Amino acid sequence: MNQIDIKKNNKDESELTDKLVGINRVAKVVKGGRRFGFAALVVVGDMRGRVGFGTGKAKEVPEAIKKATDDAKKKMVRVPLKEGRTLHHDMKGHYGAGRVVLRSAPPRNRYNRRRAYESSF
Repeated sequence: MNQIDIKKNNKDESELTDKLVGINRVAKVVKGGRRFGFAALVVVGDMRGRVGFGTGKAKEVPEAIKKATDDAKKKMVRVPLKEGRTLHHDMKGHYGAGRVVLRSAPPRNRYNRRRAYESSF
């Protein structure tokens, strides 16, 4: 990799926003008692159609979050957007007992912009 590619990757990473979805405390029972660890789920995106999620496990919370963030950056995918702001249609998904519903945003209307315009005067 040359110097230009490294700078481009650093620029892309600085534009990413990450959101911590959840932290789960897990316990392993050993002879002397319980050993606690933490699992983190993080979602990363650039607000323009690139998104990824990752999981990380560690003995400490910050380390688990860092691992999850790095995993999410590795597994980013491009999601096609309608008008550069929303999904093309509603989607439903499930995995085991978990269910996810992704809804497209309603179209922007003139009324909301008019209200903002009037409030500025």
